[in-house]
Amino acid sequence: MDFIISFLSTPAVLLGVVAFVGLLAQKKQLVEVFTGTFKTTIGFLIFSAGGALMTGALQNFNKLFQEGFHIVGIVASPEAAAGMAQTEYALVTSVTLILGFAMNLVFARITPFKNIFFTTGHSLFFACVLSLILKSYGLSNTAAILIGGTILGFASSALPQLCQPFMRRITGSDVQAIGHFNMFGYALSGLLGKVFSKYSDKTTEDIHFPKWLSFFRDFLMGVAVVMLVLFYISAFKAGETFTQGLAGKVHWLVFPFIQAFTFTAGMSILMTGVRMFLAEITSAFVSISEKFIPNSRPALDVPTVFPFAPTAVIIGFLCSYAAGLVGVTIMVALDFPVVIIPAAHICFFSGGTAGVFGNSTGGWRGAMLGSFVVGLLLAFLPTVLYPIFGNMGIEGSTFPNIDYNVVGILLEKILHFTM
Repeated sequence: MDFIISFLSTPAVLLGVVAFVGLLAQKKQLVEVFTGTFKTTIGFLIFSAGGALMTGALQNFNKLFQEGFHIVGIVASPEAAAGMAQTEYALVTSVTLILGFAMNLVFARITPFKNIFFTTGHSLFFACVLSLILKSYGLSNTAAILIGGTILGFASSALPQLCQPFMRRITGSDVQAIGHFNMFGYALSGLLGKVFSKYSDKTTEDIHFPKWLSFFRDFLMGVAVVMLVLFYISAFKAGETFTQGLAGKVHWLVFPFIQAFTFTAGMSILMTGVRMFLAEITSAFVSISEKFIPNSRPALDVPTVFPFAPTAVIIGFLCSYAAGLVGVTIMVALDFPVVIIPAAHICFFSGGTAGVFGNSTGGWRGAMLGSFVVGLLLAFLPTVLYPIFGNMGIEGSTFPNIDYNVVGILLEKILHFTM
């Protein structure tokens, strides 16, 4: 059981196996089979390493920002919440994850929703949300696993379909789906972008920067400058003592510089990994689709769409984070029982992706509107389910993603009225 759980929780290995099976099905020579398999696995590990660097830097930014601006509340970080859920309900969450993946294949085979979800970290978080809600109503482990696994499998297959019309616009093809449980939000961002459909040709990638800002034409330079500004503002507000505590042996004024460029380096590594594994996995997936699940497509993590509109990613991040801060202000003013503090890494990946979707239908205006609304949803939706999670021992953190909360709230309402 531990082997299976570990296997399914390692997307690099899982995607490597998919590539291996697909290349074998194409009757490639053994050398080509192993080359494609290894490139897929290595590419995804490079991708993951870049993501880890970025997340680590953004978590330091969270600490500086909260200290500097004296924001007190719950940081919406699914990693911490999932860790607590697995400690309390390890069996239910783990088996729900396994059943969810199996049911994803079943639903992709028998329904029109032909999406195979490969972002297993997100699947684990979703399994935790479902398990906590079901167990809060006193269901047995078996019932919670069967219901949770079925819902997870269906969501993994069906929710990417909401985004597919926009994915075709973004990527220019129908061979790839998005696999990230903010899909209600991304689809909403694409729809909101249509408010500015007459400006759809004015995309984020065609913004004409003044000569002194021409370096923003280089995506990585733009990322580096934006993160430098954000890190130094937060560090100065947090003060020398607090920043030095985070920096360790590094001088406190050097620390923001290193963190900003660590984040940028992580982005560069991530984009390299995306290019490396995406070509291999999509090619291999064609054969698997034809033989086992006709017309299916892989649903992959959000950075796979970043190269199509990199400037929209930066705009989406900034607008999403700004919306989260607006949310904090409203929650404090209205005396909410819990204040959800936006997590920078969530806003970057989720808000940035919303920016890409909004940009695809409404240009830079759509990117700003769509990502801002998604930022508000990331802030306010978790307040509904947090009391349940708190009663189940998951305190101090929560699951911010839109799909977890939309599906979770619907499930909780159904259980409330039927039990």
